[in-house]
Amino acid sequence: MGSSGAWVDCPRSSRGRPSPEPVLAPPSIRIGGRDFAPPGVYVVGVVNVTPDSFSDGGRFLDPGAAVEHALRLAAEGADIVDVGGESTRPGAPEVPEEEERRRVIPVIERLAAARFPVPISVDTSKPGVARAALDAGAALVNDVRALADPETARVVAASGAAVVLMHMRGTPRDMRERARYVDLLGEVRAELQAAMERAIAAGVREDRIVLDPGVGFAKTAEQSLEILARLPGLLSLGRPLLVGPSRKSFIGALTGAPPEERLPGTLAAVTAAVLGGATFVRVHDVAASRQAARVAGALRSSGGSAPNA
Repeated sequence: MGSSGAWVDCPRSSRGRPSPEPVLAPPSIRIGGRDFAPPGVYVVGVVNVTPDSFSDGGRFLDPGAAVEHALRLAAEGADIVDVGGESTRPGAPEVPEEEERRRVIPVIERLAAARFPVPISVDTSKPGVARAALDAGAALVNDVRALADPETARVVAASGAAVVLMHMRGTPRDMRERARYVDLLGEVRAELQAAMERAIAAGVREDRIVLDPGVGFAKTAEQSLEILARLPGLLSLGRPLLVGPSRKSFIGALTGAPPEERLPGTLAAVTAAVLGGATFVRVHDVAASRQAARVAGALRSSGGSAPNA
């Protein structure tokens, strides 16, 4: 088991500094015929087939442009690409299922037909979209609502596909109003545990589950930072963690940078996530994030101790 450089909430040494403590090694998971195993760190590239996503809405709405973008992300080193047809930015309206299908299925079909070199994920909560995407060649369902729809849970269970269960309260339209916690980490951990138990009760195998603490979803900027800082506290759930900090509003709140200028902040957040034990990071800027993740992963595996500063 490797040690991490993340020392938040660690025991204090006699000199008053945090003493490093081991980060629990998460289990491996098989997605699309590939094993994702510790101590590896893996990059999930974002393909938004939407007109209104917060940072790149409209750029890849055409299926051909989306396919080219996915191929570019794979060439830059993405280990998985995540294709989504509905914006989940704060305040975003829900997209009808048929429209979401129309956006994402042609992209997944073309990628699968081209023997795309890495597993394909579909970013959806809708059962019809999930079913069509899995039939078209997707191997992972990334659900921001954590299989709250029982039919989506049944689709995932029947397919045997892997699934990401993300923490969120409410919907993108009202989640900002629900960012109220007494014990942030404890409540997020309990709600992820409940989501995992719900999925397993619906027939999803535990070894097919990845957990996402939902940075930026029903969380203020301060709460998102706290989740990143205390990420090791979620490893006791026993599943690989995915963290998606890319270009998020908490970076803008700290730096004043607009979404297209948040790469430096994203790389800092990616580093923090990996040091905290994340197996996957979901990002827009794959090449730069992959380099940051590899260095952070090496630091995490080195067994180094806290700096004497």
